Amino acid sequence: MKSVFDTLAAAGHEQVLFCADEAAGYRGIIAIHSTALGPALGGTRLLRYATDEEALVDALRLSRGMTYKNALAGMDVGGGKAVILRGAEPLDRERLFRAHGRFIERLGGRFITGEDVGTTPADMELIRRETRHVKGLAGEGGDPSPWTARGVLRAMQAAARHRWGSDDLAGRAVAIQGCGSVGSRLAAELHRLGARLIVADVEPERARRVAAELGAAVAPPDAIASAEADIFAPCALGGVLDDRAVQALRAEIVAGAANNQLLEPRHGDALAARGVLYVPDVVANAGGVLSGGADLFGWSRAEVERRVHAIHDTVLLVLEMAKADGAPPHVAAERLAEQRLRDRAAAG
Repeated sequence: MKSVFDTLAAAGHEQVLFCADEAAGYRGIIAIHSTALGPALGGTRLLRYATDEEALVDALRLSRGMTYKNALAGMDVGGGKAVILRGAEPLDRERLFRAHGRFIERLGGRFITGEDVGTTPADMELIRRETRHVKGLAGEGGDPSPWTARGVLRAMQAAARHRWGSDDLAGRAVAIQGCGSVGSRLAAELHRLGARLIVADVEPERARRVAAELGAAVAPPDAIASAEADIFAPCALGGVLDDRAVQALRAEIVAGAANNQLLEPRHGDALAARGVLYVPDVVANAGGVLSGGADLFGWSRAEVERRVHAIHDTVLLVLEMAKADGAPPHVAAERLAEQRLRDRAAAG
């Protein structure tokens, strides 16, 4: 059996902190993948995991993805992620997140967190009571989901240009998996541009609400990947592109907001073999982390908008690199991120 240290070495992580405060009902994992570009930046998610090992794997994959995402977005920060294992209900959110904040504070600024799945700007305010190393607070950067949705839209437009020769999404059918904060906003943006929508969510009321507002069709959650669509947009949890989904896809493009959409790297190879154009999530969903530049670096709203808009050009660069190298897009994205990391190291 592979040891924890072998797992960390294979993933290239600098540090992983296992945290517990039983009085607060808190168990968490803080994974720091890289600080080569600066302090590790990544959200905190609150989720119920089947096992501790599942939580660790999620933290490791997410934090590694943040290193690549931040590098590709041109951010002077490294990559990290935190997961809090959701336990017994009801939660005492104040005690839980303040405990989390105390562990972040002990890292002395090596890790900066923000909102993610299962957490809110209000939770970040609770963390802020224990540490200043938190962003996305109400009244500051706030909710990153509108920026994430806008960035995914720009990624879709770039993929459409690469595949069909035009950014225009009018009349294109887009199947959206997940109608939460990002998925619902992405649906509204696509509706504004004249796209036809098919939506699904594990909470049926969310999908029905989006359908009622935007005139979308509703599909069962287990059928959305095989919907008759031009573009498939995973906007829920990761690992959705597995053997079954890859074979069931009818869409020509996959571009969505979820992190770690590929269950395993080989599924990216399988998409390429089927002729499906996959936009790596580390490029497509960078809008949220870019919005954090307002807090981190004092960027103006106009600067944030410019950088989120530029996701379009980064996606085109990745897709053209993939085409030139004969490599799947997820491999091209990693190569570009690693090159930027090497360039920074060489520059000192």
